[in-house]
Order: sequence, then structure tokens, then C-alpha cells
Amino acid sequence: MNKQLILDQVTVQYDAIAAVSNASFSLAEGEIGCLLGPSGCGKTTLLRAIAGFESLASGNISLHGDFISTPKRTQAPEDRAVGMVFQDFALFPHLNVRDNIGFGLSKLSAGEKTQRILEMLELVGLVSVAERFPHELSGGQQQRVALARALAPSPQILLLDEPFSNLDAELRTQLAAEIRTLLKKNKVTALLVTHDQDEAFAMADKIALLNAGKIVQIDTPYKLYHKPGSLFAADFIGKGTVINVGIDAAGLLGNNLGSLSINALPEDLGNTVKLLVRPDDIAYDETSDTTLAIVSKSFLGPNYLYELALKDGQRVPCLTHSHIDIPVGNELPVRFDLRHVVIFNPD
Repeated sequence: MNKQLILDQVTVQYDAIAAVSNASFSLAEGEIGCLLGPSGCGKTTLLRAIAGFESLASGNISLHGDFISTPKRTQAPEDRAVGMVFQDFALFPHLNVRDNIGFGLSKLSAGEKTQRILEMLELVGLVSVAERFPHELSGGQQQRVALARALAPSPQILLLDEPFSNLDAELRTQLAAEIRTLLKKNKVTALLVTHDQDEAFAMADKIALLNAGKIVQIDTPYKLYHKPGSLFAADFIGKGTVINVGIDAAGLLGNNLGSLSINALPEDLGNTVKLLVRPDDIAYDETSDTTLAIVSKSFLGPNYLYELALKDGQRVPCLTHSHIDIPVGNELPVRFDLRHVVIFNPD
């Protein structure tokens, strides 16, 4: 597929401090990407560089084959075909939905502008509220207006900066999935910035995980979750816990965790490994002779998330159905399913 966006060894500096270092990332036409990471990792800086609000210390950015940012030249934001959806929606309170969407269409004739606004209203399902003002809309409706306004000028790429952070958790995930469907249906290339992995998983085809200004892994949501390439990725993604476990030559683990296939182990392991244990790697089993002390638990509606103590005091998660309601301080009978655990060499 043709590459719509290419970042090649991009570095952004504030004075002598590099906010982003040697970042390389690309998106094909119609692909939805995500810059994911904790606060202060550089993801918003990178998005601002793509939008034209930050200059480059080194590297380059190209959009649809044209260089839009190099260390010597930064194309003005208004001259690059980029649509932007901001964290706070940034709707004009004195304009109704129709006029908010049409704000960036001044180059079109009156007839063309009216037609384009109608197309956008139909696209985001807001024809019935076209005359309302932003304060008369729900958070989800305001988000759709912001999306329609950004898409109206037909940008080559859509940038979304923490677009769901002002919405409640349930609506965030729901709206992320809806917007993904809308963007994919219309073959829009888009790049999302978020610190919320649920949003990233719901929207993106490809995720670039950042830490301390560097991209540490680029992968599909599935591979990023199941095959993290570093301890940082393992710790940041999912609700798992990394534990230290002794292992012998036959693959037998300490803490009565069972054994691992020797063929699945990395080479040059010592007598200790680090295991990424996800909540679904430890299952409740009332017939099991293995019991672990319950340190804490969280009610999640359909599930309980238990925090359990291994014999040496390390803690691991366990997800059960919500009817498995055992008090903290008691013990939970469990069995270990280590077929999918991720193994790291402590070195």
C-alpha cells in the first residue's frame, strides 16, 4: 500500500532537551495509527510536529509524498492538508452545529459549502441537531461535530489529540469503536494520541508505543498485548504483573507455578526468569489443591479482579466471574495456565 505519512528519524528538541528522539513511523492510506504512552513520553509533541506546530531538530516528515517538515523548513500548519480534533473539542460556542462544521470551508462556493456540510452531517449522524449550539449537545455529539469539522476540508490525514479524555469511560470505548468504523468506511488515514490502551485497542490498526521520547515498539494491538518486546511494554500494556521466578534445567518453576516447555525458553537463561503474568493466566479452580492468599480484590461488574500473594510474597492477578466472591484474607483455589506467559531474561 502507498504510504500516506512517513516520519523518518524525527527528533524534536526544546532548548538542549530532546522531547522526541529518532522517531520513525509510517501509515498507509486508510490506515489508523496510534501514538500510545504515559504522560510526558513525547506523543503529543510528535503529533504537533506532524501538524506543523513544532519544528524538527533532525529527520523529516512527509505527507502523501511531499516533505512537510525538515530541519530547514517547516510548512505552515494551514498549508498542510491535515485535519485536527482537539482534546477539548474546541467548538465555537456562538456557532451552531452546521456553522461549526462549515467554518473551514471558506474556499468553496456557497452551494458547494452547503452540500459538503450536509454530507458531513449525514456522515456523523447529526442532521437532526444541525441548528443546535454546542452547549445543547451531549459529549458524544460534540465529539462528532469536532470530527465532522476536521473531515470537512478533506484532509490527507486526520490527527486526534486525546479526543475522548473528557468523556466517561464507557462512552470513550464505545465512541472510539464507532469512529473507527466511520473512518475505515470512508478510507480516512488517521493518527490518534492517547495514554489509554483501551482507546488505542478500540481504534488503531497499528500502535507506536513511546517511552521517554523514544518509540520502543510498533505493532498491532494484538501483538503489543500478547508479545511485548520489553519490560516497559509488558508493564504498561494490560493488567499483568512481572514476577521473578526461579527455574531449573527441566523448566520447572519455583513458587509451585508448574513448568515451562524448554523449547519455548530463550537461550542463555540463568536460574531465574521474569514472567509476565496476565489475569487470565491464573484461573479460579475450586477443585485445585493450590491456594493463594487474597490480598485485595476489585469488583468490575461481570468479574472480580483478585490480587493474590505467591508463597514468596510476590503478587499476581486473577480474573474470576463476579459470583466468585471470597473475602480478602481468605485463600483462592487456583490453577496456573502458563502456555501464553511472556518470558524475559532478567539481564
